[in-house]
Amino acid sequence: MTSEALPLPVSPTVDEAYAFCRAIAHRYGSNFSVGFRFLPPAKRRAVYAAYAWCRWADDIADEPNDSPASVLDRLAAWQGELDATYAGRPSHPITLALADALQHFAIPMSAFVALVDGCRQDMVKTRYETFDELLQYCELVASSISDISLAIYGYRTPAAIDYGRNLATALQLTNVTRDVADDLDRDRIYLPQQELRQFGVTERDLFDRRGSDAMRRLIEFQIERAAGYFRAAEPLVRELSFDTRFPTLLMGGVYATVLARLRRDPLVVLRKRLSLSRVQKIVVVARRLIRPHFA
Repeated sequence: MTSEALPLPVSPTVDEAYAFCRAIAHRYGSNFSVGFRFLPPAKRRAVYAAYAWCRWADDIADEPNDSPASVLDRLAAWQGELDATYAGRPSHPITLALADALQHFAIPMSAFVALVDGCRQDMVKTRYETFDELLQYCELVASSISDISLAIYGYRTPAAIDYGRNLATALQLTNVTRDVADDLDRDRIYLPQQELRQFGVTERDLFDRRGSDAMRRLIEFQIERAAGYFRAAEPLVRELSFDTRFPTLLMGGVYATVLARLRRDPLVVLRKRLSLSRVQKIVVVARRLIRPHFA
C-alpha cells in the first residue's frame, strides 16, 4: 500500500492539508516520524509537508502496475505541481501544506527537483557498477532530503551541510543494505557490481537468496561502510538549532539501530525487510537521552 492509497481530502483547509501530510508521515515513514514528533510545531508541520511531497514522488516511481513511460509522465506532472507551488498556485493537499511551509522556511526548490531526478533514474537504471555511481544516486535521493531538512531545522555554520549529507548518505546506505530483498523483487540491485565481483557473489546468488560466506562478507562490508558515514555525521548535532538536535538524534538513531541489528544477522536482508518494533523505538529514544550519539 502506498501513500497514494490514502483518500485525498476535498477542498482542504491548510490545517486539513497538514493533517493529510502528517498521516502520510506516520503511516509510511515510521522510522523518520519518531524524530518528527519531537520537533517544535512550525518545523514539524513543514517537515510533514516536505516528507509527504517526497514520499508521493517515491511512490509514483515504485508503482508496480505502471509502465516506465507512464511513471515518467506522472513524475513530470508532480514536478509541474512543484513549479506551481513555488509560484503560489498549489492544487494538491500536499502542495497546499508545502506552499504554506514555504512562507516560513526557505526550502530550496532544487532539492525537490533532485529527488524527482533520482526517481526518474530508478526507471532507467537498475544496476550500479561502482560505489561512486551509487554515491551520485545518493546525492539525488538522500542529500536532497538533507538540504530540505536543514532549511527547516536551522543550523549555525555551513559545515552543517556536509555533516547533514553524511547523515543522509548513512541513512540511504542503510536502506540499500536492508532492502536488498525488496529491491530484487523490482529487479533492482543497488549493491555495486564491482563489489559483487570483489566478494565473489553473482547476481544469480542474490536472486536465489544464497546465504554463502561470500554473501555474508559482502553484506557486512555494506554495513560497516554505512556505519562509517554515521560516524562522520556525528558533529552535525552541535551544528543544528537547539530545538532540532534531539529529533535528529532520534532519526539517525533509529537507522543506526537497524544497522546494528543487521550486523547480528547480515543474511536477513535476503529474506525480509528488517524493521524496529514500537518497543525497540522507545528504547532508541531512551538511549539517545542518555547518550546523544547516532550510533
